[in-house]
Amino acid sequence: MNYSEIKEKINSNVLKEQSENLAYFTHYLHHNKNGISSYYKKNAEEYFESIVSEPLAKYLRFNLNFDIPFPPVKKPKFKFIDLFAGIGGFRIAMQNLGGNCVFSSEIDKYAKQTYDLNFGEIPFGNITKINENDIPEHDVLCAGFPCQAFSIAGKRKGFEDETRGTLFFDIKRIIKAKRPKAFFLENVKGLTNHDKGKTLRTILKVLREDLDYYVPEPKIMNAKNFGVPQNRERIFIIGFRKDLNINEFDYPKPVKKKIAFEDIKEEKEVSVKYYLSTQYQDTLRNHKERHKNKGNGFGYEIIKDNQCANAIVVGGMGKERNIVIDCRLTDFKPITKIKGVVNRDGWRRMTPREWARLQGFPDNFVIKVSDAQAYKQFGNSVAIPAIQATASNLIKKIIKEK
Repeated sequence: MNYSEIKEKINSNVLKEQSENLAYFTHYLHHNKNGISSYYKKNAEEYFESIVSEPLAKYLRFNLNFDIPFPPVKKPKFKFIDLFAGIGGFRIAMQNLGGNCVFSSEIDKYAKQTYDLNFGEIPFGNITKINENDIPEHDVLCAGFPCQAFSIAGKRKGFEDETRGTLFFDIKRIIKAKRPKAFFLENVKGLTNHDKGKTLRTILKVLREDLDYYVPEPKIMNAKNFGVPQNRERIFIIGFRKDLNINEFDYPKPVKKKIAFEDIKEEKEVSVKYYLSTQYQDTLRNHKERHKNKGNGFGYEIIKDNQCANAIVVGGMGKERNIVIDCRLTDFKPITKIKGVVNRDGWRRMTPREWARLQGFPDNFVIKVSDAQAYKQFGNSVAIPAIQATASNLIKKIIKEK
């Protein structure tokens, strides 16, 4: 019996509605041999007793074959945690560098399904409900955290008051409790001028003064400079615990080789469902023309094979600003409800697999959710090559200190 068969057997049982128990279960299975399972052991073993026989429990503990695309690193160089994990972009980057993920957290149920299929672990849920003292010890905290408004007006009771009520507060309390050697935070470029720059200044004050970490100036990094054809700018914030005596950090330099959409384009003819209807074409053209007459540059954009894609984001704009021309379609009969007929100009949306490639996900990354969920998951994810290049410089610093 392999991992998939066991999970199917258990999922058909009482676990379906108990995702937190599944999180304990899957994390314990990965970590019961490496001394990191103290957080998971009691809950997992009690759970075993309630759902499986003792022979099966023993098999699960000692003989499990992880037939998953991205199993844990066998001889890890460092430990990390994956907060706001999404579908695991950070995790792939860190595992590629030799890291062992000892804890993950994600609230979206569909993202958790994709994470489980690829890493064999169900992430824990709402980070605001997790006790920071229960999280295993780790070297690096990774988080692509959502940007929320920071209330820094009023009585100004200090950093604790300024960040409470935001998800950054949860990062803060975990760093304060666990004191990892380093952290790696990622956010949208707009964080730099959010609330006229007050949000970022508050974050940096918390990290530097309240938590006492060395934090070099954050940097805007573009995915297109690290081997993927996507113009995606994100802010990276790196920090090191001060007792490590690290007082400088160099962000990675862009790679020389540039690639274009044609390098990640689907090799074969894609389904007609990705092709636009003639009515949708007209809608996009009219929308762009209206904005052009107003002096705006809004509207659809066609990405040629030799060009770099625009940033993929959640929502219609991410697709509409990344339309491609692909004239390989042979069957124009619609398989979904559309208005009009399928266009003969070759206009189509990029596929979820192409979006995955734009973010640097390997082709063995499993996608089993609906297209709508897949676009959302990859649009919300990180560009793995840019993360990995930056994390490589970070890891070299902290490993050197061991």
